[in-house]
Amino acid sequence: MNDQQRKRLKELSTTNISDALDFFHLKGACWGVNAMHPGCSRIAGEAVTVRLIPAGALTPRVHLGQQAIHLAKAGDIIVVDNASRLDVSCWGGVLSTAASLKGVSGVVVDGACRDIDDYVELGFSVYALGAVVASARGRVIEDDTNCTIQFRGVQVNPGDIVVADRSGVVFIPKDRFAEVLDKAYSLYEREEAMCADLRSGMDNLAVDAKYSYNTMLEK
Repeated sequence: MNDQQRKRLKELSTTNISDALDFFHLKGACWGVNAMHPGCSRIAGEAVTVRLIPAGALTPRVHLGQQAIHLAKAGDIIVVDNASRLDVSCWGGVLSTAASLKGVSGVVVDGACRDIDDYVELGFSVYALGAVVASARGRVIEDDTNCTIQFRGVQVNPGDIVVADRSGVVFIPKDRFAEVLDKAYSLYEREEAMCADLRSGMDNLAVDAKYSYNTMLEK
């Protein structure tokens, strides 16, 4: 991601990106993932992935999440695949403290997390399906780090672009990033122009007709 792309990405919402993904028939928009506290900021960066599996005969090789924090660069986003489980936490306050100090932008979890008050104190952004007090110990273990994972039915690879805000979470395949970004930015500019016309006093039906809103994704 170059500086110009990073600047453009900062201006876009997850909804702009979701529309661009639809234009290219790419699956990258998720549902059910929410900001875990009101202070969660919008985050955008490259994915460092973690795949979890249920605990069993295999012995955990590492404390889950720690290797991802170690590998992450400043600005990266840790993406945790816990198969949408809500009965066990797979991210908490100690991990958030370590990630925050490393410069990680935030975390998105396909599952539940805990220690929400710690995130608030840290000013750290975590997006997940929900919160639960139950620890990961004896319930789930880390299977692999920086591997291909599934997140709410979306395939996510290391280095894919992640954007999360209060509308949800989207993923952009790294090899399609440039074209998706360009399309999302053109849609953003079009919607900004529509809002400017509305503020200038133009009738809403006239604005809708001028910009052909219903057919924005057809060309």
